[in-house]
Amino acid sequence: MGETKLTSIAELGEFGLIDHLTKDIKLTQKSTVTGVGDDAAVLNYSNEKYTLLSNDLLIEGVHFDMSYTPLMHLGYKSAIVNFSDMAAMNGIPLQIVVGLGISSKYTLEALDEFYAGIKKACDRYHVDFVGGDTSSSLHGLFISVTVTGEVAKDKITYRKGAKPGDILCVTGDLGGAYIGLLLLEREKKVFQANPDMQPEMAGKEYILERQLKPEARIDMVEKLNEKGVVPTAMMDISDGLASEALHIAKSSGTGVAIYEERIPIDQNTFDTAREFKLIPSLAALNGGEDYELLFTIAQKDYEKIKEIPGISVIGYMTEEAEGNRLITPDNQSVELKAQGWDALKK
Repeated sequence: MGETKLTSIAELGEFGLIDHLTKDIKLTQKSTVTGVGDDAAVLNYSNEKYTLLSNDLLIEGVHFDMSYTPLMHLGYKSAIVNFSDMAAMNGIPLQIVVGLGISSKYTLEALDEFYAGIKKACDRYHVDFVGGDTSSSLHGLFISVTVTGEVAKDKITYRKGAKPGDILCVTGDLGGAYIGLLLLEREKKVFQANPDMQPEMAGKEYILERQLKPEARIDMVEKLNEKGVVPTAMMDISDGLASEALHIAKSSGTGVAIYEERIPIDQNTFDTAREFKLIPSLAALNGGEDYELLFTIAQKDYEKIKEIPGISVIGYMTEEAEGNRLITPDNQSVELKAQGWDALKK
């Protein structure tokens, strides 16, 4: 008898693995509105609002490098990436629970710094830190963060609601977190080669902050609410603009067209990308960890959002048969592909 061929997880990648592991899950509780497949699970415990629930894992050596990540910043970012999931559902975060696996190399003072970062994030976003768990870890630091939130039932926004003709928008600017990471990795290699060298980071504070201390765009959720706009679909940008746009298109059964020249890129990001001999728009499309909001709106809502500072219209949704396209500055149409970071792929 021949041996059974085993499948490497790397062949599937993160989203392929999630699809495989969750394809047979059946929901039996009346309170479960939506399970796997969006930025947060949606639960129904009241007449007016949905409860949101999300969890993220951050693992040393995979998601962060302690050689250049201050522990207070790491604590702050660990909370923010979960708060961002609430914003992606058009909601707000309310409570957070943190689990840690800690190796013996970490001191009590180091953990105080980490927790101080979490508390700063909770204070800024008015989130209650309500519990967690700690355990030993054989290697490094393992962080598990769970956040709950809420959203009015008539304002819940999923990935799947976009329609052909909807306008594609993004908050803030993109690519800064990825370019900040490249800068940190470069200076780490310089230091390893010569510990006496001083890092060359003057004038790069913005992109470093985008990587080490991102923010959740709860403010944009509030501004859209003030204008009476409910996005037809929305995600936060954790894996890159291209990846998230394709997720919205796939979930909604549409195509998508993005104009490359309309992608918002900060000048600091642009200039530093050029220093690395990278095309800035490709860093924005594929870099990830910006935690901005990518969303679609009906055309009738354009007049309401066009005056909101920090929102850029970058494209539109199409019929599914038209595919997913990137329109270059010289008006060429190329296939939009996701080349962002995937922790489970080689």
